[in-house]
Amino acid sequence: MTELSQLAGPKRPADPRRAAVAEGQRDMMSRFPTGVAILTAVDHTGSPRGMTISSLCSVSLEPPTLLVCLRSGSPTLEAVLDSGRFAVNLLHGTAQPAAALFASGAPDRFDRVHWEHDTDDPDAGGPHLFHDAHAIADCEVESRHRSGDHLVVIASVLRVSQFPGRAELVYGRREYRTWPVGESA
Repeated sequence: MTELSQLAGPKRPADPRRAAVAEGQRDMMSRFPTGVAILTAVDHTGSPRGMTISSLCSVSLEPPTLLVCLRSGSPTLEAVLDSGRFAVNLLHGTAQPAAALFASGAPDRFDRVHWEHDTDDPDAGGPHLFHDAHAIADCEVESRHRSGDHLVVIASVLRVSQFPGRAELVYGRREYRTWPVGESA
């Protein structure tokens, strides 16, 4: 059994009531607009991994710390755990195609976007998507906690790069919008 499968925990039998609550929660959270990010990491072979996330939260400013929630069993999570590092690319308003691509699980996603990763940079967390991001945080894993079918990863922020003048991409009611809503990037 791998470390990742141990962290995933036991599967629970199907329960119609729990399924209804889960669907209600999914609908409720769709009505809670949030920023959109692509989390990237490099796996043990040096290959880039990434996924679109919206479960991202600032935990502390002193020291700079954030948390992300990643689906157990994902290759991106495995790369994060193996390397101990990742980058959070906060997407700008015209990066909806990248958000959809990295949410799709397409195996060629890194062939279809511009990305850079400096392996000699001691603060590099994961590949940077400069063309799609309005800000990037390079992070180092501090701790992790299993919760249901996800792993909560708490990380120190090593560096933040910001690109002013790029409107933010948000997601709510199962649609992408540019912030402020209705404005173009």
